Amino acid sequence: MWIEEAEELFKGYLPYYVLIVLPIFIIISPASPVLASHEFPVYRMQHFDLHGMSHGSRSAAVNLEARSLTDWSTSRHCIIVKLQDLSIDHFRNIRQKAGALLVVLPNDLSKLNAEEKQHLLLLEHDMLSQEISVPVYFAIWTSQLETILDEVSQNVATNDLSKSAAEAMISSVAANGYQFVVSPGTTSVKQDVKLATIQGHLPGYNQDGKVPTVAIVAHYDSFGVAPNLSFGADSNGSGVVILLELARLFSTLYSDPKTRGNYNLLFLLTGGGKINYQGSKKWLEDQLDALDGSVIQDASFVMCLDTLSAADSLYMHVSKPPKEGSPASLFFKELKTAADQFSTVTVDGVHKKINLADDILAWEHERFSIRRLPAFTLSTLKSHREMSRGTILDTRKNLDVNKLVQNVKVIAEALSNFVYNVSQGEILGGSLDVDKNYIEAWMDYLTSQPRSPQLLSNKDNALVTFLKDNLNKYLRDVKVSYAVPDKRDPDFLFYDVTKGTVNVYSVKPAIFDLVLTFAIIVYLGVVYLFVQKFSLLYATACSLTSSKIKQN
Repeated sequence: MWIEEAEELFKGYLPYYVLIVLPIFIIISPASPVLASHEFPVYRMQHFDLHGMSHGSRSAAVNLEARSLTDWSTSRHCIIVKLQDLSIDHFRNIRQKAGALLVVLPNDLSKLNAEEKQHLLLLEHDMLSQEISVPVYFAIWTSQLETILDEVSQNVATNDLSKSAAEAMISSVAANGYQFVVSPGTTSVKQDVKLATIQGHLPGYNQDGKVPTVAIVAHYDSFGVAPNLSFGADSNGSGVVILLELARLFSTLYSDPKTRGNYNLLFLLTGGGKINYQGSKKWLEDQLDALDGSVIQDASFVMCLDTLSAADSLYMHVSKPPKEGSPASLFFKELKTAADQFSTVTVDGVHKKINLADDILAWEHERFSIRRLPAFTLSTLKSHREMSRGTILDTRKNLDVNKLVQNVKVIAEALSNFVYNVSQGEILGGSLDVDKNYIEAWMDYLTSQPRSPQLLSNKDNALVTFLKDNLNKYLRDVKVSYAVPDKRDPDFLFYDVTKGTVNVYSVKPAIFDLVLTFAIIVYLGVVYLFVQKFSLLYATACSLTSSKIKQN
């Protein structure tokens, strides 16, 4: 009778123990599952359309097994790799065959050596020059990410051909893997995009009644391989800072009727500079196509400021060399004269014709030159192809403030000499001099946040509002106009996912699941047979026991 009760006990309660109680004990065991998961902020690669062409990474969602740079094989893998180890050839192969890419960046880019910086510049340029179908993310180095990288790299050893089949099988089962999950939602076109252009002016005075205009222009956005990592200290934070300092200096001069210049000074902070100067394009269309005319129509020249702290050399980029005696030619001479007071500063002219067949203009002044306005760009870069104009390396730590202050002094001196038609050093100096503290404060503010165009494209952007409020202190009639993409045939489109969170889960490889499944099946089969055949087993055991007793 007790045998039947025992059999019922096994049949009635053992399955519940196996299916319910045992998992509960596993869950409350000291090995917490939380230790097997991590979260890291990640920054998505650029994703935008310009003139109907796609740029950057087109996908965002990731749910793939992590593999090292040398151990991945299919589109089911997400490759995690340090920046220094990722070559252009590696990236091109990943772009075609892998499922996703996570690049781990150093936590301080300014500490990279010259060779590593050049490597990053070339890699960024290659990544941004083509459309990429797979998700590409960037993460900042942490000790936890380093541990994950090491463990993923160690799994390469499991594929070592020198091992026996048994050793390879055991290594595969024992290896630890990681699953990367990024769920940013559906990537969609960003709505209500507005690229702001801020304008203000200082009115000049001329006894003849007609007052010509000098326009000073700088775009305030930045660019890099990832929007949220694009701080643009030099390109074009330096141009914005110089424009703001010129506005401060000349507002003091123009506030007194006795020292008001013979030129109107027009100041423009334009948006969308890094996407083919869309802000300048829209502003010019509004101004020059208006029936009532515009002050820009009487411009003696338009001076664009772009990347002005990279070197001691200043270059005046023009699409058409200015005629001898023209305002632009006279300003160029003043620029050379002002640079002579600094032994290290040189000034040269660079002539490059506008290639209308190119989709992307080289410099911002070309927008004005196309509309037959005399214009040029001042820069410390000799060529528009310099990759430093759009990189995540362009940070505050990599900027030389002393060179920036020096170039501000040269430009301010040349402009004041031109506006007042005086000799060198007669206007600026003493209390009316370039303020290094003012420049540093603005540079710190501008580089405290990423300024990629899509991040500044909402109407009430805080940076745009702050710039407008500051210009209101020095200029008259400060106002903001907006460039909006056409709904039917847009020149540019932005997408709404620029960053996210990667959830990293510690997992076993597929071979482990296969072995574990087989072991569970065997275990449950043995338990099932034991429960079902318990009476037979008991009877056999009893018969064996009784036979031994009889023999004794």
